[in-house]
Amino acid sequence: MKLSRCFFRLPLRFDVERLQEEVRALPDAAWSRHPTGYAGNSAVRLISVNGGENDDMTGGPMQLTAHLQASPYIQQVLSVFNTVWSRSRLMKLAPGAVVPEHADINYHWVHRVRVHIPVFTRPEVSFHCGDEQLHMREGEAWIFDSWRRHRVENRSEIERVHLVADTTGSASFWNLVESGEQAARFVGYRPGQSVRLFTEQNTIVRVMPPSEVEQLLLDLLPELDPEAGLVDAVQAVSTFSALLQAFCRDWRQLWSVYGDDAAGGAQYTHMLEVLREQGARLGQGLRVRSNGTPIMRVVNARLLYALNLELRAEPGVATPAKPAVQGPVAQPRRPRIDRPLFIVAAPRSGSTLLFETLACTPQFWTLGGEAHWLVESLPPLRPGAPGVDSNRLVAQQASVDIQQTILSGVQDKLQNLMQKPWQPGDPLALRFLEKTPKNALRIAFFNRIFPDARFLFLWRDPRENISSIIEAWKSGRWVTYPRLQGWDGPWSLLLPPGWQQLRGRPLGEIASLQWRATNEIVLEDFQAIEPERRMVLSYQQLIEQPGESIQRICRFADIVFDEALRERVSHELPLSRYTLTAPDREKWRRNAEEIEPCLEGLQACWRRLQALS
Repeated sequence: MKLSRCFFRLPLRFDVERLQEEVRALPDAAWSRHPTGYAGNSAVRLISVNGGENDDMTGGPMQLTAHLQASPYIQQVLSVFNTVWSRSRLMKLAPGAVVPEHADINYHWVHRVRVHIPVFTRPEVSFHCGDEQLHMREGEAWIFDSWRRHRVENRSEIERVHLVADTTGSASFWNLVESGEQAARFVGYRPGQSVRLFTEQNTIVRVMPPSEVEQLLLDLLPELDPEAGLVDAVQAVSTFSALLQAFCRDWRQLWSVYGDDAAGGAQYTHMLEVLREQGARLGQGLRVRSNGTPIMRVVNARLLYALNLELRAEPGVATPAKPAVQGPVAQPRRPRIDRPLFIVAAPRSGSTLLFETLACTPQFWTLGGEAHWLVESLPPLRPGAPGVDSNRLVAQQASVDIQQTILSGVQDKLQNLMQKPWQPGDPLALRFLEKTPKNALRIAFFNRIFPDARFLFLWRDPRENISSIIEAWKSGRWVTYPRLQGWDGPWSLLLPPGWQQLRGRPLGEIASLQWRATNEIVLEDFQAIEPERRMVLSYQQLIEQPGESIQRICRFADIVFDEALRERVSHELPLSRYTLTAPDREKWRRNAEEIEPCLEGLQACWRRLQALS
């Protein structure tokens, strides 16, 4: 939250020994890795979505975890603030570790402040915010301006542990903040006394009301700061300001017609997409004055939950979290797949590189890599089954039973960034990222199963792509059908329609068909997919402009361009796990004799792809 100054100390003091006793009593297994992956950072979840082991902020009602239920004094400490609590944790920082400098720009932080209560610390632990720094002593209570850039350094030899709790703050809470100059009141442990904690039950709504959209966006206008050297900076600020103001006016108009009715979903979605596209162009060279963040990164983060039509329940009021006698919260047996992102591409076109780049963010769950088994473990869908002579599948082949089998297969095998499977307590709605080249021939099939899916089409120069396909065949590492009826020897990579006519033909022709058939089928199937659910990207764009390309994908897929993605594209993209030889734009000439005779038949498809990019 943006505050009037960097730090505020609240006039409270807590029993350090009792706090330390309850922290020491927690089992080692209670500590989990920090969701950002910062080295030396770990946490115990105290209040979380449904009281589970997750780091979600919007997936459901906030509830006490078993760890907090077993910590009566920590409950008493939180109750003293007389406020409604959001996500809360114990945060550990290893000796010598740091929390890197950053600013909290996400929607969660616009209205929430984080209370810090040091439990284990030393004077060598310093908290930096803006141009100020200080040491928070054990048993004190602090809040700080998370909108400014801030960091934490542990230069001591002990593990620093803070109790941290997020809240929007009640009136009495903010009165307490304003009275920080008073002498601190000691709050001791009261054995046997249970307390009632209020936790957030409603954090997002189906459609963000116009008043909040205006608050989130118009608040940024005085903060617009052009980078040094930006041509016609005054005009750039004026144009971008007009863009945000126009968006707010049109959102209010749309709200006056539809409110939060799903009938307005397409229009709301279109408005958000237009804002992201125009903002990416008009916002170049503009940052937020307070923390130096690129302006569109802030806009996208603030509007991340502007549209949530999948919600069905009407907003209610905050309800008290039950004390330590609270029973377990009923959990669904499987997660819900939310707007899965399918990377569709010809084999050897760079899809693994793109997949590995996107999979570095904890926002995506995957099947661990290519999932040929997902379809071909089902006999009716294997080549050779009635009506199936290639990897091509259409919507009609997704029967109700097959839909349920594939959906269950995905739900059962999904894993997070740490390669851990989903379990009750994790987020209920998961963003699924998939990349299996054969599935480029099955867009209509998967669209029937996942009607809210997004399809990201990656294509590559046919000369480079076909050369890489040829190398894959020669290596023998990509055999998909060791014994294919009607073919001499093993078959490699995907099986396109028309493969039977290539028996005995040169390898260049086989590779060319795999490239052409895949790209033509994607182009054909894309005609039935709404524009907002499909995107085209060339391999050349990905390699030459990784940052811009990934940000564009984030806008398309409606995910945050987070620290993990920023770090991934801050330098040259690494080689993918399936790279045979180092990339080289002229490498295809090694196979020129096999490729050049086929290029004439590829020109029409190649021109269509170039026109899209």
